[in-house]
Amino acid sequence: MKASASAPAAPRFFFDTSLSTIVAGFVAMMTGYTSSLVLMFQAGQAAHLTNAQISSWIWALSMGMAVCTIGLSLRYRAPIVVAWSTPGAALLVSSLPNVAYAEAIGAFIVCAVLLTAVGLTGWFDTLMKRIPSGIAAALLAGILFEIGIEIFRAAEHRTALVIAMFFTYLTAKRFVPRYAIPATLVVGIAIAGALGLLDFSHFHVALAHPVFTMPAFSLAAAISIGIPLFVVAMASQNVPGIAVLRADGYTTPSAPLISATGLASLVLAPFGSHGVNLAAITAAICTGREAHENRDRRYTAAVWCGIFYLIAGTFGATIAALFAAFPKELVVSVAALALFGSIMSGLANAMQDARQREPALVTFMVTASGLTLLSIGSAFWGLIAGVLTHFVLNARRS
Repeated sequence: MKASASAPAAPRFFFDTSLSTIVAGFVAMMTGYTSSLVLMFQAGQAAHLTNAQISSWIWALSMGMAVCTIGLSLRYRAPIVVAWSTPGAALLVSSLPNVAYAEAIGAFIVCAVLLTAVGLTGWFDTLMKRIPSGIAAALLAGILFEIGIEIFRAAEHRTALVIAMFFTYLTAKRFVPRYAIPATLVVGIAIAGALGLLDFSHFHVALAHPVFTMPAFSLAAAISIGIPLFVVAMASQNVPGIAVLRADGYTTPSAPLISATGLASLVLAPFGSHGVNLAAITAAICTGREAHENRDRRYTAAVWCGIFYLIAGTFGATIAALFAAFPKELVVSVAALALFGSIMSGLANAMQDARQREPALVTFMVTASGLTLLSIGSAFWGLIAGVLTHFVLNARRS
């Protein structure tokens, strides 16, 4: 039974929430932070930023992600997860040390203005509607594939932990499927503790304090940082982010989503944020059936992810020490298992239409390969390869 459409947002949210959506939100947040938080520290230290500036950077990103994720998910009743640009953070490792920090802030603003303009013009919606559904589904499967197989790589290093988690997942999936991921997470933490793999020795609680930097603008910084950040954000984040939503049946218009993330990036850039964008991998954790059997209630998983973002951002760099306490194999295994359903759904949908099977296969293979050209990730090139294959094979067929 669904809550009434006229019910206030807060009561309906709590009505729609379940343990599985809370855990999905936590796993999504944990996956997002552990996958690339180290890149921010690496880039900041290479650019000789102070600890306060790095902490402010993480705070700004977390606040932007939290506000956009919670606000957009409640507004559209869809699991819309926002994340920072991981490829963008990787780009900054090499480019940030070469410009003054104030000029880098100016370049972040240039990127945010471009993102906002793309959202407001609405052309992104038009582009996404032209992508065949099979290719979009294959793109989703390819993006998630590399994360999905991490559980088997992790088994090489922490065999007992990963095998115990895997069979816990299978058993729970057989008898209590809604709680398969929560059960796996609990068992994983318990076994990691029993094996002495939890290390809280470096954990300490400290609040983050935003540090404002007056932006300065230079053509060199705009070209070396601002424009590449924009291209990477669109190609490696927003395109696959929309594809994830479409693959799971959510038809939310993309223009307001892009605009909202662009505006949030613009406001938070002086505090260090290099930009927040639509998420793909972490979003899939919230859009799949593991989050909730009822698709109309999965938006609560994204809202909880936003709430956890808010908590993490409040404590800034402290969150890194918390996640460092967990063995990496535990984190990647939970994330991989949480994505199994989305990978299966993507592959099944990709192969439904006989005319789209070969383009979908090309899209999947290029995306899953991890190919990187011109500093742009494999998701973009997989999409390009699939669309070209579709055009060559089907352009003149009725």
